Amino acid sequence: MSRVAHARTATADSWDSPEGRRYAEQLGLSESGRVALSAGVIYQIYPRSFQDSNGDGIGDLEGIRHRLDYLTDLGVDAVWLSPFYPSPMADFGYDISDYCEIDPMFGTLDDFDRLLSDLHDRDMKLIVDWVPNHTSDEHPWFVESRSSRNSPKRDWYVWADPKPDRSPPNNWESQFGGGAWQWDDHTGQYYLHSFLAVQPDLNWRNPEVEAAMLDTLRFWLNRGVDGFRMDVVAFIMKDPDLRDDPEPPTDEPPRSREHPDVHAMFRTIRAVLDEYDPPRFSIGEIYEPNWQRWASYYGANLDELTMPFNFSLLHAPWNARVFRSLIDACEAAVPAGAWPNYVLGNHDKVRLATRYGPTSVRAAGMLLLALRGTPTLYYGDELGIEQVDIPPELQQDPWGRQMPGMGRDGCRTPMQWDTSPHSGFSTAMPWLPVAGGWQTRNVATQSGTSTLAFYRGMLALRSATPVLATGEYRSFDAPDDCLAFERHDGTDRVAVVINFSTENRHVDLAGTVLLSTVLDREGRVEHLDLRPSEGIVVRL
Repeated sequence: MSRVAHARTATADSWDSPEGRRYAEQLGLSESGRVALSAGVIYQIYPRSFQDSNGDGIGDLEGIRHRLDYLTDLGVDAVWLSPFYPSPMADFGYDISDYCEIDPMFGTLDDFDRLLSDLHDRDMKLIVDWVPNHTSDEHPWFVESRSSRNSPKRDWYVWADPKPDRSPPNNWESQFGGGAWQWDDHTGQYYLHSFLAVQPDLNWRNPEVEAAMLDTLRFWLNRGVDGFRMDVVAFIMKDPDLRDDPEPPTDEPPRSREHPDVHAMFRTIRAVLDEYDPPRFSIGEIYEPNWQRWASYYGANLDELTMPFNFSLLHAPWNARVFRSLIDACEAAVPAGAWPNYVLGNHDKVRLATRYGPTSVRAAGMLLLALRGTPTLYYGDELGIEQVDIPPELQQDPWGRQMPGMGRDGCRTPMQWDTSPHSGFSTAMPWLPVAGGWQTRNVATQSGTSTLAFYRGMLALRSATPVLATGEYRSFDAPDDCLAFERHDGTDRVAVVINFSTENRHVDLAGTVLLSTVLDREGRVEHLDLRPSEGIVVRL
């Protein structure tokens, strides 16, 4: 038996263990079948860009609530909201000044509660962003910490003396470029910032910080949220001795982040999520190419993150061999009893339609929604929205303005609803320009054989075909430029074949066509003649 097949058998059996049952409960599984977040689809919404309800050109919570019928019709099961907290917006909400409030540009706590209630009424779950590594430098905690070396909150952040030559304490680098230490004239020390200088890192080795941050989780859990997407969560524990990172870098995680002590802290965080009935969900933003280290974040007893995000396909070229290798590697790495996940787009990366080409959008969607694991769909990818080249004078992303060419505005443009001005996103000039082609690439216009119609069909097929949501995975050989895999559960077997090429491909496979990306195939086939960029699901 292959390693992949063996791993999948172990997974199926281990749901009956105590750890498996607890993990299943956190995923929202029922004894009659795996449902909710495990078998379901997460839809990421960037709140600034989904729907403006008050005419200021910026999306908000009420706007999202007004569009819930669209999400119901699309067929997704959970919504993940990027940050909506009070913030100076130096990193568009990932620099938080209050973890337990709503920024007025997005609405109020009452708006949040109405949105959450309406989602639950539609049997959808809500996942919110949690940013544990750093705050804004305008957060009251940091203002107090910075006020004096004797401040009771001084040790809530990572402060250090300079070297004798007044240079930074070590060689740690910011993820946004340059050194990770900022000098503070007032107190004569440096503070650590893994990202922008206005995003000071919290000191999670201080028990008071740990307790305060865990209480921010409870604040939202008590309001009824179903889980958290945890921003750069592996960064929260650094080397306590502040030693230099190796030069040149090695394959091991740098000491400036991902310290092994983070596993114990993940178990502590998990214990908070387990206080609730049913236990709540967590998915961590962890960019980890080493599969063994990536898998370790599930926890040896499945007691850490519910899932570490799997970004391997997001960073891969559109190549069948590469994708098969990465998917098989993920399947082999996922611990017994755990559940994989996949993502092909998010608020930091070039739009799917631009990375893979507009003709591959449907094939990519079929792949994402047919793999074994929880998929996350980025808003607008179901329309084929493309990356926008934002001119310098219209750029909003502070990182892009600070480092030309690094801006992320192009994947954060407004959702395209109809043919009215600004594509129905707002009655005012939007905060970012709408992507080109919006007159035909919008929700109201796309029907029949459109990209949106395909996504709706694929989501409906996944919902109606349990093996696609919960069955085991096995890849098999196919012609060059084709990716082929089987989903099976003991009672049903389907094959998924994706043609990555711009040429026709022949596959010796017989069965009944359930869905094709070209939306005009049906019935029994004795072999497959795939058209360029076509994907197909066949019941064997």
